[in-house]
Parts: sequence; structure tokens; C-alpha cells
Amino acid sequence: MNWSAIGAITLGLAVVTGAFGAHGLRDRLDAYSMGIWEKAVFYHFLHAIGLLVVPLFRISGTSRVCWLLFLGILLFSGSLYALAISGVTRLGAVTPLGGIAFIAGWALLAWELRNR
Repeated sequence: MNWSAIGAITLGLAVVTGAFGAHGLRDRLDAYSMGIWEKAVFYHFLHAIGLLVVPLFRISGTSRVCWLLFLGILLFSGSLYALAISGVTRLGAVTPLGGIAFIAGWALLAWELRNR
């Protein structure tokens, strides 16, 4: 799997969601929900950059690290996007699972890079 290409696509989607929030949702969401949306975009961007960069390290665990980062984007940012739009607070229960995936991905990357 070409994780750098997926990272580039995911970065493009982060730009789209950020622009949609700034221009399409600004008048529809209250300040609290807009803050949730912006937090989702921020973490989406950071971890999409990770997807772009991790393959450059050429470690044996690249696929596992990238899958965890990608899963984190889906669960963390995805649940926050849905929460901001819908107001369904139960969606917030999914967000920590995405955070755990992010932490696991970065921890695995550190483990893979430990002897370099």
C-alpha cells in the first residue's frame, strides 16, 4: 500500500473539511460545535502528515503504524465531525478510541525507530 499517496489524499481531504467548516458551516454551527470541528480538522491534518512522512523512514512496521494513524483519523476526527454536525453527544464515546489509535501508532513508530 502506498501510504505516502494515502497521506497526500488524506491531507487534501483535511483541506476540504477545513474549508467546508470555515465557509459552509460557520453560520450553521454555534461556537462550541465550530470548536469541535476545528479540533477535528487539526488532528486530521497532523496525522495525515504522519501518513505522508512515516513511509520515508523505511521501517518494517510502516504499514502497522500507518493503519493506526489512519484508523485514528477515522475514529477521532470522524466522530468529532459527526458530533459537531449532529449534536449527538454519544458520538463523543468513539473519540477516545481514535486517540488510543493515534497514541499506539506513534508509540509503535518510536519502537521501530529505537535502534536507528
